[in-house]
Amino acid sequence: MDGATEGMTILMADDDPEDCMMTRKALEASRGVSDLRFVGDGEELMDYLMRREKYADPLTSPRPGIILLDLNMPKKDGHAALEEIKTHPEIRGIPIVVLTTSNVEEDIELSYDRGASSYITKPNTYQGLVEAMKCFDEYWSEIATLPETTER
Repeated sequence: MDGATEGMTILMADDDPEDCMMTRKALEASRGVSDLRFVGDGEELMDYLMRREKYADPLTSPRPGIILLDLNMPKKDGHAALEEIKTHPEIRGIPIVVLTTSNVEEDIELSYDRGASSYITKPNTYQGLVEAMKCFDEYWSEIATLPETTER
């Protein structure tokens, strides 16, 4: 089956460069992601999504089909970014998968209350992350039906 996420831009918001690198490698190990992009905090995430400043050009900053969102980031944390994204009609339909170290019930409930599509606690090992990213990819490319992403 052709994966819906194949060729789709996935935007990861995470302030830890090592987590970003490991996630890229884990996704590549699971199937070979073609377009994974990174921002380092919630403010930069909003700049990307709202096409501000260095993200103004849709050719260099394409609309993501899925956002991987860490909760613990500087400037604007993941909860605040999630809440803001879901208030904007032009971007609120983008699926947001929380990918964070927290397994605190309050964070999980708050994420779903604010509109998260899914919640994944980051595994403690690289192999665990590879398995999690394989499941992520299988779900979003073979099971879930996503809307067509169009540039607006």
